[in-house]
Amino acid sequence: MNSADEHGGGNGPDRRSTHWFGARGRSGMLYRSWMRNQGFSDEVFDGRPVIGIAVSGSELAPCNAHLSRIAESVKRGVWQAGGFPLEFPVMALGETVLRPTAMLYRNLLAMEAEELIRANPMDGVVLLSGCDKTTPGLLMAAASTDLPALMLTGGPMLNGKFRGEDIGSGTHVWKFEEEVRAGRMTEADCSFAESCMSRSNGHCMTMGTASTMACMAEALGMQPPYGSTWPAVDARRYAAAQRSGRRIVELVEHDVRPSFIMTREAFENAIRINAALGGSTNAVIHLLAIAGRLGVELSLDDFDELARDVPTLLDLMPSGRFLMEDFCYAGGLPAVVAELGGLLHGDAPTVAGEPLEAAARTAECHDREVIRPIDAPLQPAGTGTAVLRGNLAPSGAVVKQSAASPHLLVHRGRARVFESPEEYYAVADDPELDVDADTVLVLRNCGPAGYPGMPEVSNVALPSKLLNEGVGDMVRICDGRMSGTAYGTVVLHTAPEAAVGGPLALVRDGDEISLDVPARTLSLHVDDDELERRRAAWTPPRPHSERGWVRLYCERVLQADQGADLDFLVGSSGHEVPRESH
Repeated sequence: MNSADEHGGGNGPDRRSTHWFGARGRSGMLYRSWMRNQGFSDEVFDGRPVIGIAVSGSELAPCNAHLSRIAESVKRGVWQAGGFPLEFPVMALGETVLRPTAMLYRNLLAMEAEELIRANPMDGVVLLSGCDKTTPGLLMAAASTDLPALMLTGGPMLNGKFRGEDIGSGTHVWKFEEEVRAGRMTEADCSFAESCMSRSNGHCMTMGTASTMACMAEALGMQPPYGSTWPAVDARRYAAAQRSGRRIVELVEHDVRPSFIMTREAFENAIRINAALGGSTNAVIHLLAIAGRLGVELSLDDFDELARDVPTLLDLMPSGRFLMEDFCYAGGLPAVVAELGGLLHGDAPTVAGEPLEAAARTAECHDREVIRPIDAPLQPAGTGTAVLRGNLAPSGAVVKQSAASPHLLVHRGRARVFESPEEYYAVADDPELDVDADTVLVLRNCGPAGYPGMPEVSNVALPSKLLNEGVGDMVRICDGRMSGTAYGTVVLHTAPEAAVGGPLALVRDGDEISLDVPARTLSLHVDDDELERRRAAWTPPRPHSERGWVRLYCERVLQADQGADLDFLVGSSGHEVPRESH
């Protein structure tokens, strides 16, 4: 493994873990003796690499509930390679259950995992994740500690099946809700469809945030080839876990760290691959946060500039027809990498020990309906995530063009403003609601500090009045996020957010707003003098909490265009051995 050898060579007998288990006297005796109560024999303390296995599994995080079983396969591989595996729990952030939003706790997971890795006798770590925020949170922790690391995600669920039709987790939640509200589907049918939608272990099988971030981990080089697409219940995922256990020992031997893998070129690859996948807009925030931990220069504008010449190749929900199981059988991520060819940095290193292009050289596409050829894409280049700027979003906003309605990408309409999702839903079914198809719904106070946690509430369901008239989409603008499984013409991540005094806080009912995605602009048609008068009258909202994590988060969280990390966590802190305590 030449690239690894060039990077730094191994730790030899003076491994990080030897400061614990190789210590002499009372300290070493204490460290070893307490480990012995688990039945470990003398051999595990002989200086072999100690591999931590970070498991974010929990029955409260359904997407990750099976990760302890995957950990057992990782352990087999570690033992095979002569390492000493030790499993440890980290926060499970189940987006489907956790309130008010798992995003509020992504940074807490990253901080917890970082401290656990640093404070314990690990020479390397395998990161087991699944649901939306566990993958970026653990990658952020790995970036901050910069200890040899490898990620293996838990895999997507099997395709949902309902009355002979493939249905996607998340995506069909939005569709079924609108069908019920419009009277085209009964509540009983909707309830039955729930069990048809989620019929195995695993995360969402649409190209939502969980699948997107699993693919991003592979695109960044931190997950082995094909690791993002094997279904959670496929035996090959467990075989991949065993190989990952062997591989992490080799990474420790050659001292291959995340900073060697996740370079600027790796992030450029990830952005372009995300565009080809029609991936979630949430990847923007997470990749910015991970890059910030590494000191890699990455800006919001990079996502627009790098994606402009990349067509959408993957025909997956919510932008297309198929699901992750189909993507797996069609050839997985290496087949997409092969199709993109020269658009990527093929020589970017990966945890597999070979450059990104190595797996692509032998990859085959087995279904051209799922993975389109680059000369006959699902959507042409320039239709990925667009970054908008203007007096309504001076620090930027994003829109997922592939999920939007083409006729609304250039639009002007009067604003109807709501201070919260709750305020909107209280009147959404009112037949007298003052909205029409041209209205621009403005939802604010949903950003990182405003909600708090920047929830996935931006794509509010359309007013019943318009649904009954056959309106299928309308422009919505918000400082929050949208689920990767959702669709619609929704402007997201508007920064600065309303809660910190961003321009979104100054919009009033009836103001004219124009959206011009081709020109990348988002404009509020109110003169500067009037905006200054409104700003002078604006008062910040009351704090959400006077104590605990929520207070710390709200006081120190960065804006969406900076990844919504905490300001004091940006940058790497390393993995220094803590002071001896005995």
